[in-house]
Amino acid sequence: MDNLSDALKKLKITTTDSTADSLEGCLDCLLQALAQNNMETSEKIQKSGVLQVFGSLLTPQSSCTAKVANIIAEVARNEFMRNPCVDAGLIPPLVQLLNCKDQEVLLQTGRALGNICYDSHEGRNAVDHAGGAHIVVDHIRSLCSKTDPASEKLLTVFCGMLMNYSNENDTLQSQLINMGVIPTLVKLLGIHCQNAALTEMCLVAFGNLAELESSKEQFAYTNIAEELVKLFKKQIEHDKREMIFEVLAPLAENDVIKLQLVEAGLVECLLEIVQKTVDSDKEDDVAELKTASDLMVLLLLGDESMQKLFEGGKGSVFQRVLSWIPSNSHQLQLAGALAIANFARNDGNCIHMVDNGIVQKLMDLLDRHVEDGNVTVQHAALSALRNLAIPVVNKAKMLSAGVAEAVLKFLRSEMPPVQFKLLGTLRMLIDAQAEAAEQLGKNVKLVERLVEWCEAKDHAGVMGESNRLLSALIRHSKSKDVIRTIVQSGGIKHLVTMATSEHVIMQNEALVALALIAALELVTAEKDLENAQLVQILHRLLSDDRSAPEIKYNSMVLICALIGSEPLQKEVQSMAFLEVISKLRSHENKTVAQQASLTEQRLAVES
Repeated sequence: MDNLSDALKKLKITTTDSTADSLEGCLDCLLQALAQNNMETSEKIQKSGVLQVFGSLLTPQSSCTAKVANIIAEVARNEFMRNPCVDAGLIPPLVQLLNCKDQEVLLQTGRALGNICYDSHEGRNAVDHAGGAHIVVDHIRSLCSKTDPASEKLLTVFCGMLMNYSNENDTLQSQLINMGVIPTLVKLLGIHCQNAALTEMCLVAFGNLAELESSKEQFAYTNIAEELVKLFKKQIEHDKREMIFEVLAPLAENDVIKLQLVEAGLVECLLEIVQKTVDSDKEDDVAELKTASDLMVLLLLGDESMQKLFEGGKGSVFQRVLSWIPSNSHQLQLAGALAIANFARNDGNCIHMVDNGIVQKLMDLLDRHVEDGNVTVQHAALSALRNLAIPVVNKAKMLSAGVAEAVLKFLRSEMPPVQFKLLGTLRMLIDAQAEAAEQLGKNVKLVERLVEWCEAKDHAGVMGESNRLLSALIRHSKSKDVIRTIVQSGGIKHLVTMATSEHVIMQNEALVALALIAALELVTAEKDLENAQLVQILHRLLSDDRSAPEIKYNSMVLICALIGSEPLQKEVQSMAFLEVISKLRSHENKTVAQQASLTEQRLAVES
């Protein structure tokens, strides 16, 4: 340590009167001390004020430059030294050194800048201000095709420097993307895939950049999918595959890249991993099973990639995914159900799957999760059934297969995501299915649960779906019994509130249901309609210029039905409806204008 103190003293006066030899000796002494105890030596260097001297020693002409850069790289491994390096003005001379031809100087300079940038906002700003990133990107571009060890070492350092420079910083990542770094790095990965260190750096850099939307567009124009899949196939170790997964997941959010990954054979790799890990309880295997099956589901979110893997329902991938549903692994059950939900995104696929027995598989899966079941599996299976119920031809088939009964077993669920999907599935099933709508609408337990969920203010989705199902039961059954059940369960006020929804489709569904109630069971519902202030709401909807034409039309149809009730008719008369409706006779929508004339006549007769 005495030698170190001497060396630091000599270095302080070095710029004025020191020979190159004595300078070299001092620098060697510092490097040796740093190798023995980096943190302690770095503290001494900082206290001595030598950092300021280093700036003047960083000249391309000096034989000591590489050693000085090396010392800066070593001290900057300590977090507390990064800002002092910036404050000592070391960034501009270091960036200038990036223009020199000496490989050792470039290597140590790249290390120094990379370490100063690591987790340091000030370091990154200083490098950005000095234009360092641009020079490094140019170096990578020119060295890209060279496979000699020295060039590969330099490429590894430069990739690491860019990684530290842009990590978790959207602005600097965008800057690198605009410099065109992505195609260069993809090319680099292809040429140097045998070099583990360089490959690793490329992957971390990709992981950094792939989160940005603008990067995905650039990645889509390269052969990144092919390169990553090629690299993936070679990997035996978990952690190496995990690094590739971390790049694949954000990239696979882009539909173009999804298809490229499917075409490059990623799915086969994923299926192989699932097969190898499904029966293992090792932590790494369990994690990899989840990652692989999740990624598989993500690839199916793209329309083209999904259709390519469906192959008319005959595809081997589709068949393998089907085999996941009866599996004993919750993760595979979940992925299998989500995959079916993703395959069920067009009528052709849905019809094929229902005709080939997928519904029974999903109901069996749900059966395994009724008591204390896995919520995510319940949610996924219900999502798949909901999607399958969309085509008209599937509804009756699914109802006769017992889907409604299977779904109703989850009425007791207290989990909003499950409640939401349960409601959506039932609503899809009864669309234009009068008999099923009547059967469900007379189910007091169901209707009471719907009324309860109509008040679930913390869960807007559940509340909205409950209202819509309540309305659908009336609209599709047109049944007096159903209306009576809903009145007795206290559902009327919710349908009236639904008529004021911000969504036109929900307003409309409510108004049509209320019109049916008024036409079929006005006496039964009269009191509830009055208490819910329906007449006042209709007056507001008709007076509001922002109301959609179909809302105005259905509101007038409803008014005509309501005047069959004495107390409701009195309310209508007391609210000057004629004035509002006479204005609507000149409405630009002809149907609204015609209905306004009819309504005006009815009101005039009744008054």
